[in-house]
Amino acid sequence: MKRILSAKDISSLVLALAMWATGIAPLAAQDTTSRHTPQRQELTPVVVTKGKRPSATLSQAPVQVVDSKQMERSGALLLSDAVRQMAGVTLRDYGGVGGMKTVSARGLGSQFSTLSIDGVAVNDAQNGQVDLGRYLLAGSAFVSLSNGQQDEMLLSARATAAGSVINMETHEPSFLPGERTHLRLGTEVGSFGMLSPSLSIDRRLGKRLSLTAFGNWLQSRGNYPFTLYYTPSHQDSSSVERREHSAMWMATGDISLFFRPALNRLLTAKVHYVQGHHELPGPVFFYVSGGSEETREKLFFAQLKYSEAYRKISWQAIGKYQYTNDIYENFKAPTLSRYQMNEYGQQEGYLSGSIVWRPAEGLAASLASDAALTTLHSNLATNSEVRRGTSLTAAALQWSSPRLTAKANLLATVVGEKASDNPYSVTYRRLSPYAGINVKPLAKSNLRLRYFFKETYRVPNFSEMYYFVMPLDTLRPECASQHNVGIALPLWQTVSGDSTLTSTFSLTVDGYRNRVKDKIIAVPRQNMFIWSTMNLGRVDITGLDINGTADWRWSKIGISATATYSLQNAVDHTDPDNPKTYGHQIPYTPRHSGGLTLYVQHRWANVGYNCMLVGRRYDQQQNSDESMLPAYADHGITADRTFELPVGDLRVQVQVLNLLDVQYEVVRSYPMMGRNFRVSIRYEF
Repeated sequence: MKRILSAKDISSLVLALAMWATGIAPLAAQDTTSRHTPQRQELTPVVVTKGKRPSATLSQAPVQVVDSKQMERSGALLLSDAVRQMAGVTLRDYGGVGGMKTVSARGLGSQFSTLSIDGVAVNDAQNGQVDLGRYLLAGSAFVSLSNGQQDEMLLSARATAAGSVINMETHEPSFLPGERTHLRLGTEVGSFGMLSPSLSIDRRLGKRLSLTAFGNWLQSRGNYPFTLYYTPSHQDSSSVERREHSAMWMATGDISLFFRPALNRLLTAKVHYVQGHHELPGPVFFYVSGGSEETREKLFFAQLKYSEAYRKISWQAIGKYQYTNDIYENFKAPTLSRYQMNEYGQQEGYLSGSIVWRPAEGLAASLASDAALTTLHSNLATNSEVRRGTSLTAAALQWSSPRLTAKANLLATVVGEKASDNPYSVTYRRLSPYAGINVKPLAKSNLRLRYFFKETYRVPNFSEMYYFVMPLDTLRPECASQHNVGIALPLWQTVSGDSTLTSTFSLTVDGYRNRVKDKIIAVPRQNMFIWSTMNLGRVDITGLDINGTADWRWSKIGISATATYSLQNAVDHTDPDNPKTYGHQIPYTPRHSGGLTLYVQHRWANVGYNCMLVGRRYDQQQNSDESMLPAYADHGITADRTFELPVGDLRVQVQVLNLLDVQYEVVRSYPMMGRNFRVSIRYEF
């Protein structure tokens, strides 16, 4: 891997970054007022931000939020690091910093989850899922996960169509009088050659115009040690091996522009580019821990979003262009006995318009219409070009009062596609309903009750329909129905008699029932390298999500705690005559999982602890001792301190991940890293 830096290069780069930071500090001082004067704190203005944080208690469907403070405390680097802190989420992690990471919410599968950035979806028609390991958290105000549907009325139709939505919201810069520039310079160094220098700048370009830009380089050798067991029981022979052929690098650049011509108008523009190279170590089997596969990827998108809000009318318009290029290389392809290279180029043009009308107090109606044209070109011998046109239209009606919010909407989906080797086009049509309610039953209590029902319709992705499988004209889309009933108790506060101790608490409990019909699965057709896709499945998921938060504040000490627990009974109900799989838990979905984070703040230093608990899972449709993956607990600790300098702040954070050096696998034969360390240094002014 030519672009992986040596230890000497890393040391030189860190030193250069530090010298560069101190070199620019005096220049910055000429353009800013000291941040540490009492007058400055008193004159802090109220700034209207772009993204409103969703409410976990007032929504009809469950929503979980990880804000920038929580990301900073936990030392989260990638989007997957934030999502894994949420309840009801099953994360498939193929190991290491550069390993692929996909998410399934409430047992529906990763295909039903949509990633959006600033409310605009990131689409992948080829695989239908997004690798969360390719997105960095830097510059994000918060990350939210909405099960079922987001609560806002002003939504795109594509957001309405998803079974769950992960939204990353970019922070909008805010400046005090006399300020024009904020700069953050940081670097993160970790075990096994992990290096991640970054630079972020916020700039006021005019009275109503501001810009934020971000750049990052992430690399890792990924050559961590692991124990290779030769039997599933882990009681017999074993050896200590080292992960091989797992180096990676990834470069990210992002520019966001915010223009507010008036208080009720906002224009945002974003340009995002990612380029990376990942070696694929492959699964580990008996003395073989390396691989011969690599991927090279490029992702570019440019999006524009404009919105206006009046007393009775609000509307928004979205335009986006996205391009991805993926190259897969196998230097020892087993089916070809030679070098193999597959290249895929995907382009999409996307337009969306939404309008909300409020004819009376508490009553709102909305209409959203989306159109997208997606093309995929490949160097494969068959179906080298596929085109898909998508039309989504959503109509919604909502009634809201201080004690009751009720909403219903209907989504119309029309998808038409054509492959180069198929003389016929394929068309899909579906109407999908949604209904939700949130009620406050007691006048003197903040307790909230909620319920929603939703149908979600998923058209097969290009890989399922055309690549590496026998194309089946009879392949049907999946359809998922979701039911959720829950209680939410928003933050309540207690104060000690002498006012030295203040504590706040919140709790949400949600039970759900999901069913996936016509589930698409892949099965071997002739051997393990030639597969067919077919509709075989019906999966029923019954579950429970519990989220609790607590904060205590003394005069000099603050303690924050978050606890989550999830129960997912996701069973296969496809074939009652097949006792080997009927009633068994679906692969890679634990029945029990949860997490705990604890963060203690003191004026001298802050200390954090986190623990992720995952119960046993199975990697096959048939649950047996041979297919079982054992339960595990992943512990981590952090410590950080912020030093106030004459100009700016310097923050230093130290992390120990997998503190107890537990050997575990999220995906069978892909061992995760044992104990490893990270040190993060950030200068900000």
